[in-house]
Amino acid sequence: MILPVVRQANLLLFATMTDYDFTTISLNTTKVAEHIVGDGEPILFLHGWGANIGLVLPLAERLGKLGYRCYMLDLPGFGESDDPPQAWTIYDYTKFVLDYLDHHELESVLLFGHSFGGRLGLILGSEHSHRIRKMALSDSAGIKPKTPFGTNLRLNSYKIIRDGLYKVGLKSLADTLRNQYNQRYGSSDFQQVSGVMRQTFINVVNEDLLYLASQVKASTLLFWGDKDEDTPLWMGEKLEQEIPDAGLIVHKGAGHYAYLEKADETARVMDYFFKQD
Repeated sequence: MILPVVRQANLLLFATMTDYDFTTISLNTTKVAEHIVGDGEPILFLHGWGANIGLVLPLAERLGKLGYRCYMLDLPGFGESDDPPQAWTIYDYTKFVLDYLDHHELESVLLFGHSFGGRLGLILGSEHSHRIRKMALSDSAGIKPKTPFGTNLRLNSYKIIRDGLYKVGLKSLADTLRNQYNQRYGSSDFQQVSGVMRQTFINVVNEDLLYLASQVKASTLLFWGDKDEDTPLWMGEKLEQEIPDAGLIVHKGAGHYAYLEKADETARVMDYFFKQD
C-alpha cells in the first residue's frame, strides 16, 4: 500500500510498504484498529495527528526484529478507528491509551510517540510514570509556538467582531465570518477535519504541556529533524533542557517525520537506549 503523502517543507515523502492486516477491538464502545508485530519487551507506538498505524509501522517492523513486541493502534478519530463519541481533550486521549494498556494487561511499556503522540508521551511520562519504563519522542508537539504580534492582533480583532455579532443576534453573519476566517487562516490540519474532530483539534492544540516536561520521570530520548517546520528544532532543545533525564538526537536534513526518514538509524539507537539499565 502507499501511505498518505507527508509534506515537509518542499519535500514530498512517500512511505511505501507491503499491505498489513490490522485487527479491530472494542474499547469503551469505540471500534479501534490495531496491529501487533514481534515478540519481547512491549513498545507502544503513538502516531501523530492525521496519521495512522501505517506511519509508525516501518519503525515498528525494524524494532520487532530486534526483540520487541510492538503495539500500534489508530487513535480514535484517525485511520480505521471510530471517532470519539464527543470532542475530546488531550487528557481524554491519555485515559484512552491507559485503557488500551489495561486491555492488553500491560502494566508498563516502552513508548514511542511522534508529534501528537509526543503530547501524550509528556502526560504519560509525568502523570502516569509507573506505566512508562522509557520513552522515545520524535518531533514532539506540546509546546505552544511563538506567534508573531501581527497574527495575535488579527486573531484578537476577529474574535471581538465575531463575538459581538453573536451577542447582537446575528448568528448567520457570525458563522459566515468564522468560516471565512478558518478557510483563510486555519492550519492544514484544521482544514482537513470536521465535526467532532474539529473541536477536538482545537482542544488539543490549545494545551501547552511544557510545564509537564520537568515532571517527566521516565528516561527520554528525543529525535528531531533540523528542517522540521511543524515542530521546529528549538522545541526539541527546550524539551531536552526541561526533562530531567533526556537526550536529543538531531537528524540532519530531516523534517517533521525524522524518524521515518532515518528509520534504520532511529531503530538502532532506540534499541541501544532501551536495553541500557
